[in-house]
Amino acid sequence: MTNNFELDFSEDLCFCNYEKEAFKALDFILNKNGLGSKFLGWVTHPEVYDREEYSRMKKLSEKVKKSEVLVVIGVGGSFLGSKAVIKALKPYFKQDGLDIVFAGNNLSGDYLSELVEYIKDKDFFINVISKSGSTFETAVAFRVLKGVCEEKYGKEATNRIIVTTDAERGLLKEFSDRVGYETFCVPDDIGGRFSVLTAVGLFPVMCAGIDTDAILLGANDGLEEYTKKSLDNISLKYAIIRNAMFKDKKKEIEYLVAHEFKLTYLQEWWKQLFAESEGKNGKGLYVESAIFTRDLHSFGQMIQDGNKITFETIIEVENLKNDIIIPFIEEDFDKLNYLAKKSLNDINKVAVTATRKAHTDGDVPTVRIKVPKLDAYNIGKLIYFFEMSCAISAYMLDVNPFDQPGVDNYKKNMYQLLEKM
Repeated sequence: MTNNFELDFSEDLCFCNYEKEAFKALDFILNKNGLGSKFLGWVTHPEVYDREEYSRMKKLSEKVKKSEVLVVIGVGGSFLGSKAVIKALKPYFKQDGLDIVFAGNNLSGDYLSELVEYIKDKDFFINVISKSGSTFETAVAFRVLKGVCEEKYGKEATNRIIVTTDAERGLLKEFSDRVGYETFCVPDDIGGRFSVLTAVGLFPVMCAGIDTDAILLGANDGLEEYTKKSLDNISLKYAIIRNAMFKDKKKEIEYLVAHEFKLTYLQEWWKQLFAESEGKNGKGLYVESAIFTRDLHSFGQMIQDGNKITFETIIEVENLKNDIIIPFIEEDFDKLNYLAKKSLNDINKVAVTATRKAHTDGDVPTVRIKVPKLDAYNIGKLIYFFEMSCAISAYMLDVNPFDQPGVDNYKKNMYQLLEKM
């Protein structure tokens, strides 16, 4: 079995129309001379990451694993990446070992109060993630949970709170140094949605017992493959397809489709990655996600026969860890004996092919990314694939992939209204 990903597209597309544009975008990334170039640290991070910090993370994660719960406090890129990896690689139902829960990504009093009730009688650690320390949702949740931790553990609470923040400055860094929390670094040259392969994402993933060495190996192989200035570079090819769909085919929505529920939070991470990177100056595809075949029984009708403004990117996992065989039953009450002794995963692959054909016939173009298996190595490589494609695609749109000016607008309004409460 090869470790290479495969990419194919359902339509004939003249890549020559965008080849020069894509190569120029890749040059911006590799030469660090495009918009937002100070945030390109993620490009070489899988190769040059801080080994000393990584060793400290591993050592502390072994201590955290002996507890019952790790509460990860963060919003956006500070939690979506780690949750995506954990959900993709951990069993669906088996709950043995450390329970990793997330907070600070919403303002629901109901959620936070239930979380406090859940952890108060358990042995727990906290990992708060914020570069500045002033991110509103995260700061509110940390204020509450810090108090719970101190009430339960007293002075020992200092050793129960782990902070991932700026290396030198910011409210959270200053406070952590003053009280003595263990800290890990949010690199200055890597923005939140590109930070999953740093301490931001990797420390919670380590605590979950997932092989982060393999994740970084996959990402490093991605670095070697997806920085090549060639149309054999499928990361570059995917960026070209997205731009052609948006500019030439007038497609407005891209669905990231998976046929495995374990990829649900990878889809959520992908949506933030592309939406925040490209959605500027009236440009960019609106990104959505779907799990098939479940969603074929809901908005599949709209995709098939509705407004022709969508295309799909399908993640197909070739070899899954577990499978089940359809049994033969004498009474054949459901008339499914023709499927007896067939694998459910093989049937699911038939569904992928059937759906793709139906949607292509219905003027919904499809891209397929074939991943050899769902493991730490391939998740690391897939993360790097999407990060590189996203940066190339955004530069092709002539927008800065690494800022998010629109995000601050709601915050300004909220702070003004809160002052009037």
